[in-house]
Amino acid sequence: MIAFPWHPRSAALLLLLVIGAAVGAQTEAEIVQLVEDVVAQQAEEGGEFTYNAALAELETYARRPLDLNAATPEELGALYLLTPPQIDRLLAYRERLGGFISIYELQAVPGLDLETIRRLLPYVRVGGGLDDVNVPLTSLFTGGNRELFLRTGARLERARGYQGPQPAYAGGPLRLYSKYRQRYGKQLSLGMVAEKDPGEALLGRGGGVDYFSAHLFLRNLNPRIQALALGDFSVSFGQGLILYTGFGFGKSSYTTSVARTSPTLQPYASVNEFNFMRGAGLTLTLGKHTELTLFASRRARTANVAHDSVSVTSLDLSGYHRTAGERDDRNSLRQSSYGGSLRYRPFERLQLGLNVLGEHLSRPLRPTSRPYNQFYFQGSDLHNVSVDYRYRLRNFSFFGEVAGAVGAGTAMLHGLNLGLDRRADVALVYRNYGRNYQALSAQPFGEAGGGRNEEGIYLGLELRPATRWRINAYYDLWRHEWLRFNLDAPTAGREYRLRLTYAVRRKLDSYLEIRGETKGAGRGRDALAKVDAVVDRTRFQSRLHLGYHLSPVVEWRSRIDLGYTRYASEYAQRGGMVYQDLLYRPTGPLSLTARVAAYATPGYDVRFYEYENGLTYNAYVLPYYGEGLRSYLLVRYKGIRGLTLEARLARSQTTDGATFGSGQEATDRTHRTDVAGQVIWRW
Repeated sequence: MIAFPWHPRSAALLLLLVIGAAVGAQTEAEIVQLVEDVVAQQAEEGGEFTYNAALAELETYARRPLDLNAATPEELGALYLLTPPQIDRLLAYRERLGGFISIYELQAVPGLDLETIRRLLPYVRVGGGLDDVNVPLTSLFTGGNRELFLRTGARLERARGYQGPQPAYAGGPLRLYSKYRQRYGKQLSLGMVAEKDPGEALLGRGGGVDYFSAHLFLRNLNPRIQALALGDFSVSFGQGLILYTGFGFGKSSYTTSVARTSPTLQPYASVNEFNFMRGAGLTLTLGKHTELTLFASRRARTANVAHDSVSVTSLDLSGYHRTAGERDDRNSLRQSSYGGSLRYRPFERLQLGLNVLGEHLSRPLRPTSRPYNQFYFQGSDLHNVSVDYRYRLRNFSFFGEVAGAVGAGTAMLHGLNLGLDRRADVALVYRNYGRNYQALSAQPFGEAGGGRNEEGIYLGLELRPATRWRINAYYDLWRHEWLRFNLDAPTAGREYRLRLTYAVRRKLDSYLEIRGETKGAGRGRDALAKVDAVVDRTRFQSRLHLGYHLSPVVEWRSRIDLGYTRYASEYAQRGGMVYQDLLYRPTGPLSLTARVAAYATPGYDVRFYEYENGLTYNAYVLPYYGEGLRSYLLVRYKGIRGLTLEARLARSQTTDGATFGSGQEATDRTHRTDVAGQVIWRW
């Protein structure tokens, strides 16, 4: 049971009046640091994060903070500043004492340390504000904040796809991006996004903007209509077993943040070309304890058309339409999605949900027959249904979802968050996704994507033994009862992570981390069986990170990564990486971030994923492998009212003679140089 201190309000007010006066507005650097830790831990597949929804949400709350006395669990989760056990404790405190009377009362909530509270303060409030009154529609559209982004970038080395009298790529190497967004607190979001990827034509062959998105999102129009989405939007049901297009924590250093908590409907303003809905969505209040969300979507999808020209073999997720083949597959399929979610909250501690989803493809999906995809969805129509729950009892919080596909298998996930005391939290998750379970938009917690062919159990722990110290650890054990891509046998695996963090506010941020994983991997060819041999592959990585503030405006970051990869009965492949970052953020208009890194590994099997500061809303998480050097410089200027000017230069140089790229992306060069610039106008 959570033990609340005697006279919590007076004690908390006295202490937090002191730290509150010292906090002030949270700097952009601190927000970016938070986003870095969340995003970088989920980049095992690598890639570029061109828009960070978490950062955008924080900026919205910075302008109009969230009322702690009215906030739902989903809204608190969307801050990404609190773990599920901390959210549970905050709600339990609010329920027990009838609400907060001051923002400085947060110190009385068990499990909220001073560092968490310091991060939270700029984004929350106690009491009403502009979002709590009925604002006329005309005021919503004429007021609020507006921003315009114009961004361009290119790789200077000319790849093979751009060369020759008839190049394979239809367009030039420029990446072009523009975005307009208007927001009025949480009540209105209106925006448009357009993007052209490198190699895609802007004019001429297959020309035009490759990707265009627009949305209008209204919240709390009246007591009956909670949310209205038109255009592009995201939908998230339960724990993601049938549909989840929001942001969800996976296995990361946030070891107890494993439950999905996104609001059901959210506006969409990213350049991800497949993970969204396009149409209309509506959330209605049916009574004091019940709400209903309905949506319908129809959007074009890029798919690989089969030789019969009638069916498709797969849905393409790359977003590139550069070559003739890629352009032929563009918009070759129409995907219609429709469904709803009925939420019932008889009291604050209990929530039940019934979710229904239907999918229709204009061409049947017929994957090329392989042993591993025997149980994949095939056809034109798929229907899913699920039931999810969340229940809080004292310091226990239970959550889960059970789902099924009509004519196919079932999947389930059950979890527990437990607050042992003020200094210790535990998370436990069991998942069992049948090998014949089918869902096109599932994104649940797990080792592999897609929410199928996996059974596992996860144990996460967070300890706060003393001020400035934090220990995060998890252990995950799983198995796949059927074959998977490039794996010609059932496999199993296990993974652990331990991070020890020591931080001194505005002076030092440091941690030591070790991480290990053993699971089945394809290795070589068994000539007799005519299949790929499957053996255990072990990866181990260790990291030491130090971030030290030399002055209030200068931060020096150092990181060392060491690790190895070993296949059964083979010698270990070892490698390492080191980088030095310098961040200069004065009170004046000019700031800069610079990095110099060196890495040496045998190849891709030993790789280290590293976060790189990019242009605003354009963060990178890249794998460092091979032998080479990498550096970048990011410059930002804010000396003109309402305008932000940014420029970035990044360069990689191999030291072993290896060249960059393969296929049409090959350059036959031992170096790679990227330049980018962005203009942001806010008014």
